[in-house]
Amino acid sequence: MPAIGDAGKHGPKVRSDCHVAVELKTSGGLQIQLNSKVEGLFGDRIRALMAQGCEALGVENATVSVQDMGALPFALAARLETAVRRAGHEPAAEFLLPTKEHCLSDSSADRLRRSRLYLPGNEPKFYVNAGLHQPDGIILDLEDSVAPTEKDSARCLVRNALRAVNFYGSERMVRINQGSRGLDDLEWIIPHHVNLVLIPKVEDPDQITAVAERIDAINHRIGNQSPVYLMPIIESALGAWKAYDIAMAHKNVIALSVGLEDYTADIGAQRTNRGTESFWARAQVINGAKAAGIQPVDTVFSDVSDMDALRDSILEAKSLGFVGKGCIHPRQIQVVHEAFAPDASEMDRAQKIVKAFEIAEAKGLGVVSLGSKMIDAPVVKRALTTIEVAIKVGLLPPDWRDTHDKPGSRLNGKMTEKGGE
Repeated sequence: MPAIGDAGKHGPKVRSDCHVAVELKTSGGLQIQLNSKVEGLFGDRIRALMAQGCEALGVENATVSVQDMGALPFALAARLETAVRRAGHEPAAEFLLPTKEHCLSDSSADRLRRSRLYLPGNEPKFYVNAGLHQPDGIILDLEDSVAPTEKDSARCLVRNALRAVNFYGSERMVRINQGSRGLDDLEWIIPHHVNLVLIPKVEDPDQITAVAERIDAINHRIGNQSPVYLMPIIESALGAWKAYDIAMAHKNVIALSVGLEDYTADIGAQRTNRGTESFWARAQVINGAKAAGIQPVDTVFSDVSDMDALRDSILEAKSLGFVGKGCIHPRQIQVVHEAFAPDASEMDRAQKIVKAFEIAEAKGLGVVSLGSKMIDAPVVKRALTTIEVAIKVGLLPPDWRDTHDKPGSRLNGKMTEKGGE
């Protein structure tokens, strides 16, 4: 009896995807049957891709049926490989198309992470244009957005997307599954230039250690020296209790996030826009992250139609100390960026503080007054952070000292010789 496997989607509402069915046989060679909406333009290329994939996967005798709804090569290749595996054929090698140059960039620990856009791992239709919305990070999700029966298919798609899709400078992130399945996910993504791995439902530092050790083993095997950063997600009372220990679990943990849907379910509360039920957990994440010297990142806002409520939520998160927020729809990204950016008055005051302090420092003074308030090192640190963010988002030039009013001209205060902390 022939072995049959299939993967993907088809139907009148499907776009940028395909359905591939593979019937393995013992003889007869390779037969490719194609029904494509772009047959006239790309039919021959799709057939050639299917033949190339079968050769790479070690399939010599099979009927391959393709229902194509405008899928790009990375999606066609992923659906073929999944179908072959589901037919019971375990290939000796993966079917990998060449990695695009734009997929090779590294990230940095201190880059902006104001926005991160979640994309379901098994939906290639969302991938291609996601970077055009300019989120700071794009999360290819292998966890909650993927049905258990489609985890294998999502792995193939995410792996291929990491090698092919241009995200236009967004940090390439993947949220893995929990436990042993998540460790196995790493085998599919670490060799393919992922920048950051999100670890869901973390409750103990050992979970971070296990992920980091598997990543190190994979990188050692393939000879990769580029860092893969880690973002644990706190989603339970126990996780919130151990937030600092989790943040300190490994040197590549560069941000700590909170997930409030699971957290509120864990404590038996209803999630509200006011957020009083989750204030303690969010405070734990903020303080745990800040104490560890990493970025605290807020949860997603689930109502994609209410931009005013989203803005209010971001401003509250910013006032607490969060530096970013999750997005589940592209329309949320611009609001997130605008709300997290320093406003004109914040930037002006920050520049005055820094310039005044620099004058005082040059004169050997410990403190400067600005108006009726004393400005000391902690205030300057906060002002420098404001300026750093403003420069990163393009609101201030790097040479802002040369373009701002000359030191002292608008300080409305005077230097003092008083020291202090």
